[in-house]
Amino acid sequence: MTGRLRTALAEECSRCLRAIRVPVEVELEEEALPSVDIASGLPLDMDLEPEILRLNDHHELELLAVVREGIQLAEPIAPLCRPDCPGLCVVCGEELANGPHEHPDESVDPRLEALRGFRVDEESGTE
Repeated sequence: MTGRLRTALAEECSRCLRAIRVPVEVELEEEALPSVDIASGLPLDMDLEPEILRLNDHHELELLAVVREGIQLAEPIAPLCRPDCPGLCVVCGEELANGPHEHPDESVDPRLEALRGFRVDEESGTE
């Protein structure tokens, strides 16, 4: 069995979390064996080759599992809305594609205020 499948997946951009559609193309090539002996009509022992795709009792091929697996393997790990997507601001979560934005100076926890004056002496490695 050979075939080509084209579809689109509803995904989220892995950088900016925007909803996107990702086109996917899958080339399918599988070998299928019968599940019954054609000459005698008796069922064949499928335990000998459990990984092989089998025709059903009516000599039809069930493609759902093959198609699902092909799409899952072709699905991108980290889909992007565009190759140069800048993502989200790590401070406020705003989309960086909207342009530059400002953040107010963050207030320092009063318990850590004493560390603001800490400086390391380059020669000795101490303050």
